[in-house]
Amino acid sequence: MSNENELHEERIDGHLVYDGKVVHLEVDRVRLPNGHETIREVVRHQGAVVMLAIDGEDRVLLVRQYRYPVGRILMELPAGKLDPGEEPLVCARRELAEETGMGAREWRRLGTLLTTPGFTDEAIHVFLATGLEPVEGAGPDEDEFLQAVRLPVNELEDLVRRGEVQDAKTLAALYLWRLTGR
Repeated sequence: MSNENELHEERIDGHLVYDGKVVHLEVDRVRLPNGHETIREVVRHQGAVVMLAIDGEDRVLLVRQYRYPVGRILMELPAGKLDPGEEPLVCARRELAEETGMGAREWRRLGTLLTTPGFTDEAIHVFLATGLEPVEGAGPDEDEFLQAVRLPVNELEDLVRRGEVQDAKTLAALYLWRLTGR
């Protein structure tokens, strides 16, 4: 294995180009391991969670929602952005309730996904939620329009095999769940 210094890039300077509600874009000048300089455009993101919520009948909670950037309705696991300073498990509990009206008695962390580390620092924390029960008073954010759906695990896996589920965090969460022994 090589020395870490042979791969490390050092930030020389940079500036904020865009400061948005969801993302922030920075342009940094960095020194490469060979001494040359280059520009890196980095999308900064506060992080997110995704929950694989499975009920007592081996059904997965999913949401259907229109995703404006890709121009279509996707089927995906419930997920959401971390609030500043929020712990991932706290966010997972909140988002599951908001998007599905359900809470969970048992939570297990399955891992963390770095969505596209070539240009963003976004990390998605993956949780398994079981022992599901309805919660009162929860609902989606005012700019969120979605439909909660329950599908048996085998039906969801069939949708994945047919290419009908394309959301990366959903696919990765299912894979992590499989790897950790279901």
